[in-house]
Amino acid sequence: MRKYFIHTMGCQMNEYDSLRIAAVFDKIGFTEAEEMEEGDYLIVNTCSVREKPQHKAESAIGRFRQIKRRRPEVKIGFCGCVAQQEGENLLKTNKDIDFVVGTDGLHRLEEVVAHVEAGERLSDTQVNEGGLEIDIFNREVSVSSFVTIMKGCNNFCSYCIVPYVRGREKSREQSEIIDEIKYLADKGAREITLLGQNVNSYGTALTDPVSFPELLDKVSDVEGIKRIRFVTSHPKDFSNELIDVMRGNDKICEYLHLPLQSGSNAVLQKMNRKYTYDHYKERVLRAKEMIPDLALSSDFIVGFPGETEEDFQSTMKALEEIRYDMIYAFNYSTRPGTKAESFNDDVPLEVKKMRLAKLLDAQKRIIAENSAAYQDLVVEVMVEGESKKGAGQYSGRNRQNRVVNFSSETILSSGDFVNVKITEPRPNSLLGERV
Repeated sequence: MRKYFIHTMGCQMNEYDSLRIAAVFDKIGFTEAEEMEEGDYLIVNTCSVREKPQHKAESAIGRFRQIKRRRPEVKIGFCGCVAQQEGENLLKTNKDIDFVVGTDGLHRLEEVVAHVEAGERLSDTQVNEGGLEIDIFNREVSVSSFVTIMKGCNNFCSYCIVPYVRGREKSREQSEIIDEIKYLADKGAREITLLGQNVNSYGTALTDPVSFPELLDKVSDVEGIKRIRFVTSHPKDFSNELIDVMRGNDKICEYLHLPLQSGSNAVLQKMNRKYTYDHYKERVLRAKEMIPDLALSSDFIVGFPGETEEDFQSTMKALEEIRYDMIYAFNYSTRPGTKAESFNDDVPLEVKKMRLAKLLDAQKRIIAENSAAYQDLVVEVMVEGESKKGAGQYSGRNRQNRVVNFSSETILSSGDFVNVKITEPRPNSLLGERV
């Protein structure tokens, strides 16, 4: 029996899409390879949001190529955002790639594979017209599962490639989403993470418009689902209605990923983010006031074209004022096809690196201070599995999305909910014991 191997990089939506790819190969009689060297079809599912993941994708193809040199019958596939961006050029510049499938082509993947089996090389980056439809697909369901509710983005931030590789915003019908979540719940899922480039604008373009807060309430009605998370929210669309639903619905976790990107209004304007720092701060402080124990995470870009030292200090100030529980921060890198490609990338690399180091050092201190508040607290943890530390040791996450490693005198299973007393709060994880 032939095998497939998928190397996934990038966001959680890519992880979800990789599950869709795997389902196609399972359907046509393949099994999943545990190691890259065992695969007969080697697939990289790519991300182009930043320069580094694209380079990693190219590196993965290099490793695939070495395997193909030893086993010429191996087929190599290139999927995801870089595939959508580059399309036919990938086939022209790399003779080892057998097929390219863009972000809208996964429902045609079985047909693509049939052509590859017949000896063809082809690229499918066709953009689908109409709405977003994703059939329920067979997969190995974990207790914490992803569900894509929409794709694409209409915001066109000046640095961002997403609208060009994922397209404009399209929402799935509410009934289709609920059916998939019911399927997952029946298979053992207890926590659902709803995915979209901007979940706050979900449903506005549907024939019968549905707001994202309304969808959250519908999802919470699905029997068996105990927790709901979602990513990503855009600050300009973060509404009082969403805050109220998060506060009033016990199944929605007290965790919010709300990318700020910069604390400087001048930089935010140049980024085309469509909000000011004061607006962002007001939204966040209201959410913190209304939702007890809310944990916040954010994204930051350091060294955006034109960023001055004063702009950077505004970002450092924002970090201290908001006090995030986690951040994802990166040096700016130009993405081809974006508006910012025409900007003068005038911040020297060494300055970018220095600013990023300062930002991460400050955040490391804030995380340590935030973590200290967990000392002796009892938190609810959903068990995800046994810890690597041996018998009687388990791992899971609390409602604020913090990893909790803990001991238990009784045997536990994935999906169990237990109370854990935190005995040693660490910056990257919490240690405790079941109570």
